[in-house]
Amino acid sequence: MVSPPYGALFAPLLSERLQASSSSLALAIQAASTLRETMSAPQETEFFADDDDDDTHRSIYDRTFWLAYLANVCLVTANALTFRFAELVAWLGGSQKLTGEIVSIGIVSALAARLFLGQAIDRYGARRLWLLNSVLFSLGCFGLTQCGEISALLYGSRILFAVGLAGMFTSSIVHIQNHAPAHRRTEVLGILGSSGFLGMVVGSQLGDAVFRGIPDPGIRFNWLFGLTFALGLAYTIVVICLTRHDTHRRPHLTPAAHRLILRYWPGMVVLVAGMMGIGFCVTTVFLTRFATHRGLDGIGTFFTAYAVAAFVLRMVTRHWSRTVGRHRMIVLGLSSHCVGYCILPWVTTDWHFIPPAIACGFGHALLFPAVISLGAGAFPRIFRGTGTTLVLGFVELGSMASAPVLGWIIDRYQADYGFTPMFLGAGGTAAFVAVTYGLSTARRVQEDLASEQLPRAALVRAATVRPLKAETDRPTPEPCAQLTDV
Repeated sequence: MVSPPYGALFAPLLSERLQASSSSLALAIQAASTLRETMSAPQETEFFADDDDDDTHRSIYDRTFWLAYLANVCLVTANALTFRFAELVAWLGGSQKLTGEIVSIGIVSALAARLFLGQAIDRYGARRLWLLNSVLFSLGCFGLTQCGEISALLYGSRILFAVGLAGMFTSSIVHIQNHAPAHRRTEVLGILGSSGFLGMVVGSQLGDAVFRGIPDPGIRFNWLFGLTFALGLAYTIVVICLTRHDTHRRPHLTPAAHRLILRYWPGMVVLVAGMMGIGFCVTTVFLTRFATHRGLDGIGTFFTAYAVAAFVLRMVTRHWSRTVGRHRMIVLGLSSHCVGYCILPWVTTDWHFIPPAIACGFGHALLFPAVISLGAGAFPRIFRGTGTTLVLGFVELGSMASAPVLGWIIDRYQADYGFTPMFLGAGGTAAFVAVTYGLSTARRVQEDLASEQLPRAALVRAATVRPLKAETDRPTPEPCAQLTDV
């Protein structure tokens, strides 16, 4: 028997191996070619609405943040001094209803300005609008020092004050949001907001000191609003220092505000913003008249306890957006406001202000960062001026709609009987909004927690790279961040 040659035995096996190797080589060459084409072609990365730089390890508490913090202390201190505005109107011979009407006119003017404010910030940058509104605020405060009767000067000064205040807060929030990465935006808003609690303590105590130390009403109000004017000037100087190196690149596409609002509508959170406005109207407009009617020393005790409680709780709950969730924070905040308003009618001495102040302060500590973050965060970074303006506009809308109604309730039922239904009505409204919002967002809590827990890089969708195609209805991506449909 003759053995076959070894070449005949191994030839088929060798042929199969060569075919497999050539196939693998062809696949590798094809893959390399595809990768080279992909890397050399224009690309876009698809993110959610947040398109900030992925700077997860950079500290957000730097010089820029602390200058913004100082500016906010000055602004809220000045605003807290104007909590005595109802006392000015009463001294000039006006009623509670008239106070509400003047406040409402100022808020309507601020809302009208907001129709252009957001788009102006997107187009010209926060710095220019920030400084312009600081000047308007200072002029309004100076005008209030010159008011000796119910006249056009009083209305005009309140309008300038309200328009300037709205623009200053909006510009500040847009500036600090752009300074922080997306997953830390709620945190940085909360910590910046703690400066407002310090300003609230200083402003309310300073206002009470002016009222106790200066018996003549004319001189008293000149000092009160003169200090507000001085703080407005100090604020302007800090903003100049804070933003002197800021640059702004105008978006290639600036759609009309209503188109942006319809496209990026933030949902039920705007209802909560309106309720916040009602709460601000109760505490900053009519609470001082309630204290005067009850023969109390002032509102300093309330706002000191309010601010201290809110400051402490803001520090304790600064990570709740990533552990509890912003939707739950809103429900808890509204519930706390409800409790605080319902306790206020039973205040008869200064220290009785402390329990409702703690409840309202807890609510404020939770609501403000969650509402602003959810509302403004629904908009891309280059249009965040419009988003922030929308949310704050609903806060002012709530104040505008409620001020004359709350004033009418007080005048209609007279004395204590007027303040009691006013406080209880505000508490009932907060409870209604809490239940409505809680039911509408119950299914989205876990989704919100996931978006807050992960940095922006983790929010990139699975299909992150695709060829860039021409789009006419979307903004052109800027070098600092890429923007796609959300």
